[in-house]
Amino acid sequence: MSALPTDRSKADLRTAALAKREALSDKKREAAAKAVAKRGLPIEIAPGSIVSGYSPIRSEIDPAPLMRMLAAQGARLALPAVMARGKSLAFRAWSPDDRLMLGPLGILEPSPAAAELVPDIMLVPLAAFDRLGHRIGYGAGHYDYTLAHLRKTKAITAIGLAFAAQEIEAVPALSHDVPLDYVLTETGIFDFRS
Repeated sequence: MSALPTDRSKADLRTAALAKREALSDKKREAAAKAVAKRGLPIEIAPGSIVSGYSPIRSEIDPAPLMRMLAAQGARLALPAVMARGKSLAFRAWSPDDRLMLGPLGILEPSPAAAELVPDIMLVPLAAFDRLGHRIGYGAGHYDYTLAHLRKTKAITAIGLAFAAQEIEAVPALSHDVPLDYVLTETGIFDFRS
């Protein structure tokens, strides 16, 4: 765990955590993604469950190995599409062989023609996390808004994917921040449900 002071702003904590993440070698990144996939999810996946992943940007841990493993177990996959700031993400059907296109924020997304799905499980990227399940993203609030909105009608399990180096002592969480149910890293599983 990183010993960053807890009185720092989210922006400062984000910058420091991203610097640690970006300092990881490509070999460590690849090994971490494989370790997360090998361990799998900490919950049972019923055949046909919808799992949304994400297209990694910057130096995010790659969810593709885990998503391929989940597809082999019968999960249906989806990727998010950014609709607009302050709006819920849309989730479009995706399989590992599908071509992706650049979305409005320059992130790879499925075609708008792909079926829209509501996930049962959301794999969530992050910049930093703490042992209470709070996360720091990139500041736009897409995942917090989406989880709060979708959970009004459906139980959705939110699972952060991260490198162990992204753990910090405490995230200065605000009332609109939605905590994660789990975080998976290359070294272990953090369960925040209790």
